[in-house]
Amino acid sequence: MGAHSKGAGRTVRTVRGEGDAGPAARDRYFDTLRALALVRVVAYHAFGWAWAGLVFPAMGVMFGLAGTLMARSLRRPAGAVIRSRLRRLLPPFWCWGLFVVGAMLVRGWMPGWQLVYWVVPLGDPPGSAWGEQAWEILWYLRTYLWFVLLSPPLLRLFRLAPVPVLLLSLAPIVVLQYLWQPPGNRFGTGLLDLATYLFCWVLGFAHRDGVLARLKPLPVVVLSLAALACGAWYAFAHRAEYGTYDLDDIPFAQAFWSAGFVTLLMYSKARLGVDFSGLVRLRRLDRLVTVFNARAVTVYLWHELALVLAVPLIDRLWDVPAFEAYLPLESQWFLLGVGWVLIAVFVLLFGWVEDVAARKRARLLP
Repeated sequence: MGAHSKGAGRTVRTVRGEGDAGPAARDRYFDTLRALALVRVVAYHAFGWAWAGLVFPAMGVMFGLAGTLMARSLRRPAGAVIRSRLRRLLPPFWCWGLFVVGAMLVRGWMPGWQLVYWVVPLGDPPGSAWGEQAWEILWYLRTYLWFVLLSPPLLRLFRLAPVPVLLLSLAPIVVLQYLWQPPGNRFGTGLLDLATYLFCWVLGFAHRDGVLARLKPLPVVVLSLAALACGAWYAFAHRAEYGTYDLDDIPFAQAFWSAGFVTLLMYSKARLGVDFSGLVRLRRLDRLVTVFNARAVTVYLWHELALVLAVPLIDRLWDVPAFEAYLPLESQWFLLGVGWVLIAVFVLLFGWVEDVAARKRARLLP
């Protein structure tokens, strides 16, 4: 899977990048944020822009939105909510995994007992180096599942002391950065990802319970800007150590930048009533947002494979003189365009699995 297009010089990189389509009553502000997060994930994987996370921390946004949905769902019994989340997520994951695992097996991969993580990804599913570009994105599903399992006690704790618990949810990443280095195994990487996005998840609780709406603007803005400044400072001050200022490679910076950024986004909704309800007048754009939200899991799982497959496809176009002469085959933007075409194909072929998982009528497009 590591092929490169002629002249493209592209290396597919992994992004930290949910999509819960949710029930009938939709919030177009949050729907639009989720759609933008998915677009940003795909663009980052195509271009590898180190600054992308600073412009829009997609994964922090996704975890914040998921936390809001989880808090809303937990009005029902916790066991039923967890089963529902597993049912909605696992079938699309299994469908995708059949192709990825099958391809790796054909290429000579010999799995061990860790293959069980391809059934329920509570740990990072194993894979071959050849297929790494496809399976590396599964860190997000693993982190999401653990947040789902932890949400019932976490939400009860949050409701005992909302603001202190929200602020203290940044403490684990500080501990892992300065006091205790987690091991480099499945447990350690899982713990680090949970610590990185814990604040965003709990922030979703705060939005759903109305805690954000009750907070005064001055402390919220000041603390958010302080978190942004801390995240940016750490990323750039340690650029030599990490070899980049890309937030995806610097968990401490990611945690604080995402905390400040997502707080401002959610506070704008909670306090100022920012709404994109006027989006319905732009029918094509509104339709696109609807599709992204209803097929978010499919887009996330299949987008990396689409970008990988775009490379040999473009290589074949070089063999056609007219295409070589008139198409920008060397352009990364062309690669991204081909990738989106393939993503659309995957959505049409496999998106219906999300409908079945949600116990809805299977449709090509929602």
